Amino acid sequence: MLRAMQCQSCLPWGSWMQLCGSLPGSSGTRSMYLCAASVPGTAGSTFLKKILHVSSISFPRCSIRYQRGCQEHAVQPRSSGHGLSQLRNVASSDAIKKHQKSLSAWFSHQPNEERQFGPSFSLDAVHVDPVIRESSLEEILKPSPDLTIQNQLQQPFSQVISLQNLFDVDACGRQVKNVVLYGTVGTGKSTLIKKMVVDWCHGLLPRFELVIPFSCEDLSHSHASISLQRLITKKYQHLRDVVPMLGTSNLKVLFILNGLERLNLDFRLAGTELCCDPNEPVPPSAIVVNLLRKYLLPEASIIVTTRPSAVRRIPGKYVGRYAEICGFSDTNLQKMYFQMRLSQPGCSGENSVSSSSGEQENLVEMLSRNLERHNQIAAACFLPSYCWLVCTTLHFLYFTRTVPPSQTLTGIYTSFLRLNFSGEVLDSTDPTNISMMKYVAKMVGKLAYEGVMSRKTTFSEDDLQQCFEVEMKTESELNLLEVFRSDVFRFFLTPCVQPGKEHTFVFTIPAMQEYLAALYVVLGEKKTLTQRVGKELSEVIGRVSEDVAIVVSIISKVLPLRFLPVLFNLLKIFPRYFSRLSGKNRDAIAHTMAEEMFKEEDYYNDDVLDQINSSILGVEGPVHHPDESRDDEVFELFPIFMGGILSRRNRAILEQLGCSIKNLAAFEIAKAMKKTVIRKSRKGLPPSELMDYLFFLHEFQNERFTAEAIRSLRTVNLSSVRMTPLKCSVLASVMGTTCHEVEELNLTSCNLDTNSLRILFPVLLRCKALHLQLNSLGSDACKEIRDLLLHDKCVVSNLRLGNNPVGEQGAQYLAEALAGNRSLTHLSLLHTTLGDRGAEIIAQHLAKNQHLQDLNLGYNSLTDTAALHVVEVAKKHATLDKVHLYFNDISEEGKRALHSLRMDRDGVRALVFLTAGTDVSDYWSSILNVVQRNLPFWDRERVRQHLVLILQDLESSRRQTANPWRKAKFLRVESEVKKMLGKLQHGTL
Repeated sequence: MLRAMQCQSCLPWGSWMQLCGSLPGSSGTRSMYLCAASVPGTAGSTFLKKILHVSSISFPRCSIRYQRGCQEHAVQPRSSGHGLSQLRNVASSDAIKKHQKSLSAWFSHQPNEERQFGPSFSLDAVHVDPVIRESSLEEILKPSPDLTIQNQLQQPFSQVISLQNLFDVDACGRQVKNVVLYGTVGTGKSTLIKKMVVDWCHGLLPRFELVIPFSCEDLSHSHASISLQRLITKKYQHLRDVVPMLGTSNLKVLFILNGLERLNLDFRLAGTELCCDPNEPVPPSAIVVNLLRKYLLPEASIIVTTRPSAVRRIPGKYVGRYAEICGFSDTNLQKMYFQMRLSQPGCSGENSVSSSSGEQENLVEMLSRNLERHNQIAAACFLPSYCWLVCTTLHFLYFTRTVPPSQTLTGIYTSFLRLNFSGEVLDSTDPTNISMMKYVAKMVGKLAYEGVMSRKTTFSEDDLQQCFEVEMKTESELNLLEVFRSDVFRFFLTPCVQPGKEHTFVFTIPAMQEYLAALYVVLGEKKTLTQRVGKELSEVIGRVSEDVAIVVSIISKVLPLRFLPVLFNLLKIFPRYFSRLSGKNRDAIAHTMAEEMFKEEDYYNDDVLDQINSSILGVEGPVHHPDESRDDEVFELFPIFMGGILSRRNRAILEQLGCSIKNLAAFEIAKAMKKTVIRKSRKGLPPSELMDYLFFLHEFQNERFTAEAIRSLRTVNLSSVRMTPLKCSVLASVMGTTCHEVEELNLTSCNLDTNSLRILFPVLLRCKALHLQLNSLGSDACKEIRDLLLHDKCVVSNLRLGNNPVGEQGAQYLAEALAGNRSLTHLSLLHTTLGDRGAEIIAQHLAKNQHLQDLNLGYNSLTDTAALHVVEVAKKHATLDKVHLYFNDISEEGKRALHSLRMDRDGVRALVFLTAGTDVSDYWSSILNVVQRNLPFWDRERVRQHLVLILQDLESSRRQTANPWRKAKFLRVESEVKKMLGKLQHGTL
């Protein structure tokens, strides 16, 4: 009967699109709690004024609440009601105060995930209330209209109600005593209840003099009979003096029953007897039933939270008001949440507060603009849970300075699922008692995996039916699917907001599709029919063989039947054979991971961290027209999540969610994957793909595997990858698993700064060739480089710092490094704004160096005096044989003096022009190559002037020589220079 009643509220099988009809609309209650002591800074206050249209007023220990769509009672200090007046002369009032203090401490406690993945705000400081809409039983039972997200954005809510008004009289004037507050997974039911309790503890809920919260999950584990009074004192010892007065005084009591779906309630008299005595021991479910019947403590108020599928477990005659939690249905609520969360003082870490505050404001602004575009992220952030995920991911991307094992992207998503699904059973009335996350991994994971394999992110109703319904065969399976549709479906899938695709579904967060696909594969759910049947048959035969073993061991001692052990061994053959098939399945998982990791068609995409950043903050610039053909979808996070899920920490969390991955399985997958991954990584990966590979190794959290993989990387080329602090930390962490020397590390044009160099310091020490060009590294960075070069373990022999604003101060630090360094042989300071003073500082310390062989001071505005001074010092240097001085302000006289240098006589060669007397310089091609590579970053007019001078010098030298071979060489070089000038003038170079 109960199941039949529940199915009446479920949706028709033919239309999955009707699910989106119950998604919240745009208008509704906007609520905010803001403690005076926790007001954000100037920027945050300005932002809140724009949204709330109120001025900032400071209040002592009270709250500001702004609302639209309903009228709220003013918050007044807690009055001394008639109930409290009776208790004033006894210890009960002190007991309630102790109870408030205890509840406040308990309900203000944040989960580990809050502290682990960035700063959090306490519930009694800053909180954004979700929209609550008054509903009715008839509305719950009738099917939802076929609406899309776009339509709902324009649908106002006329029955918005605040948390404070849930127990107001109903439309007929009757006092409401029982309230059912329902919402799908992720809408914020538990957080709202926690906030309600904390408010009462601080005197902000004056309607009730005593609040007693119960967890239905906790009650479901207890089957022994217990009285209501004993149950209360067992959970809350401070109330032992108050409990005897519950039924005799006018004390205004509120019972909170959180998570009613965990209890199997029977309101039939034959199933649950009537009980009005708080001292009579009955099962906990009977206590709940009689409280709701108003047969036990009829004057008490009760608020019940539950998922939609369990709403009908309470007969409508016992419910005074139904209220649906609709999440953040208004984008202004989402903006408010992001502003408050991302503007917390500790969000960006302890260092560089001034610079990071600007970055925080920029993040909020970019996120706000993306929400205003009605991007898919706005649809995702209807659920407050996803707002938490967005903020946590942004904190990970922007404010991570070090990456301990707990800080991985896979860890964030796994912990996010634990926050929402920990201990959750899909349907407590089903005998299988399957965990909600296990069901999601099996059903939604299959859809996600098929989407990844076919490279699509949008799914039609036919796709959903094929995935969810085609294999349903039993009544139990259909019932579980019905509960999933009403409670969980919208947590993972939401209607697409892209024009032309309104009747298709996408995953709420794009990366969630790849995570669930990875979980589906790693759990071994991707099986053929033979593998599924084989596993079941193997388990049956395995159990039978254990029983047979006992029987055989007994009989063989009595009767000499030698054939029995033979039969017994035959029974064992099939399980052994199937174990080999399981091993092959793990090989297939490893093969899938390796193949997806190194797909050549994804080689030149942005790295995955930048892709995630773009999906959250949007891409600045022109938006694609809906009719334009789009490139294939990219799923580069899929293999990375597969590796991350196999890490020990994430497997432990998934075990709590009912998704078990054994240690042996993880070991065998890693073993099978090792050879393939290392072999393919040696082929040479593009920079962005190499960054993905390093990130995969970090997510995998297998130090032995990572060490073997890193030893094969002698050259690391990450040029043009935007090296954020997170990426630098990942690089340092992964490279730190070994101590081998790196032949070359290329970090050209990677947006490095002083902090980046500090993070990468242990890695830079082990690099022989270090490319740091085009990174805006100033004097502070040069100080770090000085410390690097003076370190006793430094092996850097080739350092390129071209196109960085080093300046005179930076030259001072580098000169000090040159004086004490023992490893450096090649130093390039091309185009580093040294000037004459900087070059002279370098020259003064050059004499103390005994190892430098090549010094590049080109394009630094050096005049004759500085250039000749450097050369004079170079003549006396023991090993320095080449000084680059081209593209400097050297006169004709200076040029002639430098041309007169001879390697055999002076011991140094100065590269100034493309000519060497009446011959072409041996280094003309290298000089022109340097010009061509750096032209996008140099002043083009100045380069043009230098090229004209070079051309004139070539023509003059050609006229002075009578050797036809030399003339031919001059003409060839002149041709190259003229070609470069032509391209420069036409803007094609």
